[in-house]
Amino acid sequence: MVEEGRPLFVQIAEQVEDSIVDGSLAEEAQAPSTTELAAFYRINPATAAKGVNMLVDKKVLYKRRGIGMFVAPGARDLLLEERRSAFARRYVQPLLVEARKIGLGPDDVADLVRTGAERTTSPATPDRRTP
Repeated sequence: MVEEGRPLFVQIAEQVEDSIVDGSLAEEAQAPSTTELAAFYRINPATAAKGVNMLVDKKVLYKRRGIGMFVAPGARDLLLEERRSAFARRYVQPLLVEARKIGLGPDDVADLVRTGAERTTSPATPDRRTP
């Protein structure tokens, strides 16, 4: 789980976010405590707390006094929207810039994406190379 060069607390927050996005941690479900996260990842509890607090600041988690942290209503939708926006900035915009440079229009790009998606979702084709 640990990626060199990235703060641990950010990685912890992203792991919790991933669990919310993939549905394994539902809205209104209790989130892992900082103690549980620290023990599981073998990190300092203060580091785990910093990651959890980051999610509280984003309104993804909220605290029930004396009980623990819980996934906020709407957290999954919030995270999906955030990730879609990041996806567009990180991948789609550069793709469109490059497409324009090489003379491809939006329909051409859509066709390329559709064709690529079909290839990745269709059954494996037999190897046509000769032995």
